[in-house]
Amino acid sequence: MVLLQTIRRLAIVAAVLALGACSTLNPTPAPLVGYQPEAFNSTTHARHFAAPADRTCEAARRALLSQGYMVTAATGQEVTARKYFQPDPEHHVQLEFRVVCAPEGLGQLASVAFASALKDQYVVRKVKESASLGVGGIGSLSLPLEGSMDSMVKIASETVSTAEVYERLFNLMGEYLGGMSLLTPPIRSVAPS
Repeated sequence: MVLLQTIRRLAIVAAVLALGACSTLNPTPAPLVGYQPEAFNSTTHARHFAAPADRTCEAARRALLSQGYMVTAATGQEVTARKYFQPDPEHHVQLEFRVVCAPEGLGQLASVAFASALKDQYVVRKVKESASLGVGGIGSLSLPLEGSMDSMVKIASETVSTAEVYERLFNLMGEYLGGMSLLTPPIRSVAPS
């Protein structure tokens, strides 16, 4: 009987302590690091061109190809291209551009290009391998081996918001549009990879 009362008291004390610990948890979420609020009055990601939409997308394709980007999808309305960087042996960066071309005006001889770039960052994580041997009744033995496995782990993904990046792309697109004749064949669709 005394043992039962002691166990009951300990259970009540443990419950009170657990509830007290829960009430001291910080209910506010962690702050967003590097977050930049949207500026919907900005024109960083858009540029108007005096060319049909398919010609504008062809200029975007050529501009990205000229800078070493690999085109992964291309139509008369959209171009997607990627480029990979390795700033150091343990750090990898992938930059993906997407340009969407939309017709403007009644004759559709003008267009607007909307561009966005996504930067994904990866690091190499090394995992040591180990082997263990267990014998019932005696125990087990774990030995580290010299081998290791490397894996890529994504550590960040963000939309590039630097206006100069888009300015350079749009200027290069304008140069390619200026050099294109109306006889240049329109862009053919390339399936996404």
